[in-house]
Amino acid sequence: MSKLAKDGGTPVRSKALPPNYPGAVVYGKEEADFTSEVIYAQSPFRYYGADMKGAVESLENAMTRDLNVPYALAVTSGTAALVVAMKALGIGYGDKVIVPANTFLATAGAVVCCNAVPVYCDVDDSLNLDPHDLERVYDEEVKAVIVVPILGNPVDMDPIVAFAKKNGIAVIEDMAQSCGVRYKGRYAGTIGDIGTFSFQMNKIITSGEGGAVVTHDLTLMERAIRYHDQGIVRHRARYGIDSPDEQFAFSGQNFRMNELSGAVMVEQWKKLPAIIGNMRKQHDRIAAALASEIPGIKFRACPDPDGTIGSNLGIIFPAAGAAAAFNQAINAENVQAHALYGGKPVYMNPALFQQRSAEKDNFPYNYPFKKPVVVTENMCPRAVDLIPRTTYIPISPILSDQDGADIIEAVVKVHKALHVVV
Repeated sequence: MSKLAKDGGTPVRSKALPPNYPGAVVYGKEEADFTSEVIYAQSPFRYYGADMKGAVESLENAMTRDLNVPYALAVTSGTAALVVAMKALGIGYGDKVIVPANTFLATAGAVVCCNAVPVYCDVDDSLNLDPHDLERVYDEEVKAVIVVPILGNPVDMDPIVAFAKKNGIAVIEDMAQSCGVRYKGRYAGTIGDIGTFSFQMNKIITSGEGGAVVTHDLTLMERAIRYHDQGIVRHRARYGIDSPDEQFAFSGQNFRMNELSGAVMVEQWKKLPAIIGNMRKQHDRIAAALASEIPGIKFRACPDPDGTIGSNLGIIFPAAGAAAAFNQAINAENVQAHALYGGKPVYMNPALFQQRSAEKDNFPYNYPFKKPVVVTENMCPRAVDLIPRTTYIPISPILSDQDGADIIEAVVKVHKALHVVV
């Protein structure tokens, strides 16, 4: 048996795998050329300039075409997209929004920034929101549910959409980590009432920061446009909006995407199919090899295996300690693996757990709900159990076959030494 690198043995790899920045690692001449064109045109603002290149509009057009959705709006970040989506839905003070226990803190934080209060739903073996737990956390003060496909893994949308329709609440799809995921043939993000995307550095495609909102509903799109641009609707003919400003105007913020970000994203969007294809090829090859080499290995569940994008391989261990030991050992082999969010549900973030905001009188948590929102450490027991014993191995779109073989070798080597995978 090979000695583990953490114990002084020779690591499987002499250097680390490509960094976990899927979109950024495929940056090239295309992104540089289009951004240079915008710069030389001296027109970095979306709505007017000396020689406008229409980059942001081109991105939106590409998204509507490829996602088969009529409306897309580019914004400054994934968090901004969530805020814009909730404002489009009219969510605010006195409302509750269901969020999954396993997500980045921005999902719940955006709810608070919209003056509503997050309510936490447990997860299933996919590590995504468990549709069967919705009934437990729902009450008449809930106005929406946010679903989050974690690290490229689809959410089981049919029962969630059915539950939402039955109770008259909206479904928001937070696609921050999972651009390109499908569910039963449809692109995730276009299945609920409104979908949001992030183009931040860690994401599948990136402009460093950036985001987008998509929807089939023109009323929601008009409200989103207004909120992201100081209450204004420009280019009315583009959206077929003919209502006068005086009739529907309200105050908004500035979440407009600039043309430099738009130029990068136009080229990144073109690369999305190749990015997903390469990740999926290596993901499936590695998973198949590990299933053969390690009988009984447990991968996180997937409600639609055809819809995953293969950005991360999730392995569920029998105990949190076993997952931690595996992570320590395999990282020493120069193969990266990690638990998500420090192995804790999102509500364990101090600000969310203590229900603190930056506002006077702890607004919006000070609302006198009929059923107060109480946060306790073990309120979502499956999340508490599963998150720390699930490890993720990132799958880069530029992995070579040899890189994939090294991942397989490292996992098998650590398993044989530690006997912790099954």
